[in-house]
Amino acid sequence: MSDPQVYLTIAAATLAGLAMTIHAALNGWRGWLQLKSQELRLANELPPVPGAGARIEIADLKERIRKLEAIAAGVDL
Repeated sequence: MSDPQVYLTIAAATLAGLAMTIHAALNGWRGWLQLKSQELRLANELPPVPGAGARIEIADLKERIRKLEAIAAGVDL
């Protein structure tokens, strides 16, 4: 295996394989960046979600309203 053409063929095949691997990795990286960009764009377009404290307060207010309506209707709780 001392023929220089064999070494040249092996080197060329190795470089070709490395180039294909790098190309595939770069395509994956670009796709991932595009996905994250779309996620950020969609997150900015959605209305803000109320925090947990606000949801608890709303639930408390609904419960108070239910109790007041029951009192107004003359129902014992």
